[in-house]
Amino acid sequence: MAYRHFEAIEKNAALLGVLTAIMVSIGGLAEITPLFMRAHEVSAPAGVKPYDPLRLAGRDIYVREGCYLCHSQMIRALRAETQRYGHYSIAEESVYDRPFQWGSKRTGPDLARVGGKYSDQWHVLHMMNPRQVVPQSNMPGYPWLAKTTLDASDIQARMRGLRKLGDPYSDADIAGAADAVKDKTELDALVAYLQGLGIRNEPTAAVPSHPATDGGAP
Repeated sequence: MAYRHFEAIEKNAALLGVLTAIMVSIGGLAEITPLFMRAHEVSAPAGVKPYDPLRLAGRDIYVREGCYLCHSQMIRALRAETQRYGHYSIAEESVYDRPFQWGSKRTGPDLARVGGKYSDQWHVLHMMNPRQVVPQSNMPGYPWLAKTTLDASDIQARMRGLRKLGDPYSDADIAGAADAVKDKTELDALVAYLQGLGIRNEPTAAVPSHPATDGGAP
């Protein structure tokens, strides 16, 4: 009897398609719902604050220029990575990143802890012409960033939008954005963003931490 029911379903393409869609939807919800609920439970640890106006502008430029296509910001919990880049990444430190910059694409090095590793001037030279400081680099230059000044009204609008998503920007923070980015270029903003990575959000003792592993290597 059951076989005949299955046979009838298999021979009816429309019914088979509808039932398949229902089962895939149920399975997808079972996978996605717990992750969605967990994501809303992640909160910022002490010391992790929303981006200030200049670094917020720099983060948006970083995304706009596609920097994430070659650089990840996700240090995995493997000894080889923590020895090279620093403390491995945790979800809480990226709570104010929209979109987050995690990933595994590394044409260039991971930048999760790059802040403070080089001087501002080094970053300026690197962005203008990477081969000035890294002769073997295949990264393109971004000299036009030094010629474009920031639009304070655009940054304020972004801050208001992020506040609706939960970022704790006050009216004073948003009003002060104009002075914070006055006469600043897009290059200034991008350098400020890079210099804040790791210094701004590296996990502290207040954040649960576990030793890195060797990835199961013998």
